[in-house]
Amino acid sequence: MWRYLAYIQKQLVYSIPISMIAGVVLGILFDVSFMRVLILPLTFLMIYPMMVNLQINRVFYGADAKVQIAALLINFAFIPFLAYATGRLFFPGQPLMALGLLLIGLIPTSGMTISWTGFGRGNLDAAIKMTVIGLVAGALLTPLYAQWLMGAAIDIPLVQIFQRIILIVFLPLIAGYFTQRFFIFRYGRENYRSGIGKKFPVLSTLGVLGIVAVAMALRAGVIISQPLMLLYILLPLTLFYGISFVVSPLIGKRFFSREDGIALVYGTVLRNLSIALAVAMAVFGPEGSDIALIISLAYIVQVQSAAWHIKYLER
Repeated sequence: MWRYLAYIQKQLVYSIPISMIAGVVLGILFDVSFMRVLILPLTFLMIYPMMVNLQINRVFYGADAKVQIAALLINFAFIPFLAYATGRLFFPGQPLMALGLLLIGLIPTSGMTISWTGFGRGNLDAAIKMTVIGLVAGALLTPLYAQWLMGAAIDIPLVQIFQRIILIVFLPLIAGYFTQRFFIFRYGRENYRSGIGKKFPVLSTLGVLGIVAVAMALRAGVIISQPLMLLYILLPLTLFYGISFVVSPLIGKRFFSREDGIALVYGTVLRNLSIALAVAMAVFGPEGSDIALIISLAYIVQVQSAAWHIKYLER
């Protein structure tokens, strides 16, 4: 079973669209209003396993302050405004869609940040730090940026976003840390890394696919009535990731060693789509399905663009 689940995780570029299609079909054939109760458990299934393998203690090791500061500046002084401008350009009359793109831009790094950095033979310690720091900073700053940039166009429930972020980010982060420590204490670090630790990301993928299916099912009527909307949404996503994959590599190549530069690219271009999706569905309820639509498609663009970047990294 784990082998099949691991295969599904590696094929997100296909499994996400299949999950989206399955959700739309369910939404057409059945009354899926009951599926709203699945949002919270699926959110937990998506976020908690992702936190278990996070190596928080590595934040305090290494001397890479320069690249960490650069990553913070790119992640919070450039990427959010790129996402905001792109959203305003493509969705002038659809503030929820624009907010979805902004949420993508506000929460940096994912579990794949470390993996892709490893594939490119980059600085893994720097990538781990960027993942932890970016996760915490993004969680704290997301409500403030959303209120600042989108508050005039849409009602941003600032207090509710903070409450939900505590529930879906910080509580799983604490629980994940103690889960990791328990298994390492019980089975040893090497056994944890080679066995139990590899199973948690797969569980997170199941949560992602589940919540994508729920979001699409709840929005099936709109999707069927506007089928070209999916293709249109891919345009701003392609532009957003395209610009990001130009700016970050140029900065990495100009100012840092090869290893630090690769960590910088994957610590800034890749976004934590799982948390963005969780915030959208947990805070905005049924309306969050509009936001979830653009975030779901972002999985496809993000995975593909990261793979292409690895392919041409040497060049």
